Amino acid sequence: MHWKTRLLHMTAKVPEGFRSLVSPVHRGSTVVFDRQRDAHDNWRADQEGYAYGLFGTPTVLELGARIADLEGARHSFVVPSGMAAIALVYLACCRPGDHVLLPWSAYGPNVELTRFLTDFGVEIEQYDPMLGEDLASRIRENTALVWVESPGSITMEVQDVPAIVKAAHERGVQVALDNTYAAGVLFDAFAAGVDISIQALTKYVGGHSDLLMGSVSVRDDSGYERIGSTWRLLGMGVSPDDASRALRGLQTMGLRLEQLERSTLIVARWLKDQPQIARVLHPALPDCVGHEFWKRDFTGSASLFSVVFAPQVTAAQVSDLADALQLFDAGYSWGGVRSLAMTYPTRRDLARRYGGEILRLNIGLEAPDDLIADLQAALGTLR
Repeated sequence: MHWKTRLLHMTAKVPEGFRSLVSPVHRGSTVVFDRQRDAHDNWRADQEGYAYGLFGTPTVLELGARIADLEGARHSFVVPSGMAAIALVYLACCRPGDHVLLPWSAYGPNVELTRFLTDFGVEIEQYDPMLGEDLASRIRENTALVWVESPGSITMEVQDVPAIVKAAHERGVQVALDNTYAAGVLFDAFAAGVDISIQALTKYVGGHSDLLMGSVSVRDDSGYERIGSTWRLLGMGVSPDDASRALRGLQTMGLRLEQLERSTLIVARWLKDQPQIARVLHPALPDCVGHEFWKRDFTGSASLFSVVFAPQVTAAQVSDLADALQLFDAGYSWGGVRSLAMTYPTRRDLARRYGGEILRLNIGLEAPDDLIADLQAALGTLR
């Protein structure tokens, strides 16, 4: 055999039996079969075996299996981002002529996606996130999907998810939840009756601001088939190397969430006593809309919350204050180890609803006393 052929068809062997605490990274696009008759083009690797790298290598499928296990799901599909997870749910569940209910407090790009969907004949209606069982009055004959996001992305409203699920299911409508804040573990989506739970694994699962990934988890076989067949056609595969980083993140997520909750509550409670702050929007604090549902349904809180400034504080002043912070970087996303601060000058509707300018904070793993000292110095600029 020519040496050029041996480069591709090596017979060299390595010892078997290697074991490690780290999940191996399996890379590959082409999957080879023992025989032609064994070849298949089926995305259901858990049923039919591997077919193509796009449908998941062992590393990617292990991540999906672990997410499903944490959420108590029938199956979890891993996708390239949280936004991809949202889009996958829409495209799998909606058809031209359908009607969708979406809370006005939802993640901004989810709201923006409605313009794209409108072009394809899907009508999106925004609703008050606190409607609860009264959401039934908004459900139509052509309603195909109800979205919930609890807490809300900026203003942190905690929804009565079980009541919304009951109202939707009585009319045969499925419910999808953006469960990113809870990292899939602080709120039990499927125990609350939700049909589909999505996460941006970018946040707490990745945990270090170096990963883009999402997941879509389903409660039953019908959801598995509906989401899975669309996932296959859209080509929403992820890198095994990224999946490996997410698997690593899962190992420390419990400790990170505990520390982030402690630090965040220390900072939030301190801010509550500052004269420049009219209100702190943190689900674990009584001032947050839906706090009673958080107490009933959640097992903990996370690192994200917002503050509402006193009415006399202007948007320009809040922007300057955020720029004066030394330990809080200006950046979207959250759930990593560094603290972040973000203003929303284009969301005038939020300022009107809450009577003051809003600043969203993500608390990282810095010492809380250092973060408080930084915020205290910045708040001093408002005097």
